Amino acid sequence: MNFSTVFAIFLGAVLVNNYVLQRFLGLCPYLGVTKETSSAIGMGMAVIFVMTMASAVTWPIYNYLLAPTQANIWAKIFGGAPENYDLTNVLRTISFILIIAALVQFVEMFLQKMVPALHRALGIYLPLITTNCAVLGVAVLNIDSFFAGGKAVPYSYLKSVLQGFSAGVGFMLAMILMSAIRERLEMADIPKPLRGIPIAFITAGFMSMAFLGFAGLVSK
Repeated sequence: MNFSTVFAIFLGAVLVNNYVLQRFLGLCPYLGVTKETSSAIGMGMAVIFVMTMASAVTWPIYNYLLAPTQANIWAKIFGGAPENYDLTNVLRTISFILIIAALVQFVEMFLQKMVPALHRALGIYLPLITTNCAVLGVAVLNIDSFFAGGKAVPYSYLKSVLQGFSAGVGFMLAMILMSAIRERLEMADIPKPLRGIPIAFITAGFMSMAFLGFAGLVSK
């Protein structure tokens, strides 16, 4: 895996196919935890860790456990051809959610013990990382992107971990940009009906359109 491949995966996940602003995943914390930059940074770092670890753990589970064995196991239990019991996608989603939930629980316990102020600032949005579709999305897209016909492409594991880390960096970038804009908007003279969530939605729309400028910068 050469530098150009690494650069393409990183730049693609951070800017071109940003999971928040282009794939529209993880919008709940994007709008809920961006009132202050400090909270946005804390959430972004937590998501980077969870996305990276989820990518590192889910790949071997899929490659060595789900993909080669599950169809044959169901065929032996119920009889018939293995292709009649291809439940890989269903089992993949269930397995990935369990892994992500365990990682988020670890992050929550760590922050509660070591950084209680940040733990209180993140509030309910920290455990909600478990149901953050961006985290599950990166784990699923790693399989869709770096597997062909149920077989891993060359350097598939490294590419998956890199894409998970890059997606987390892109998530954090979107969070920081949004929090910086919202902090400035607090001092702006905004019409009363647009204050709060309405202006946040409008800002998110403009940011998404701005990121369209990166389209085509890196091929998929």
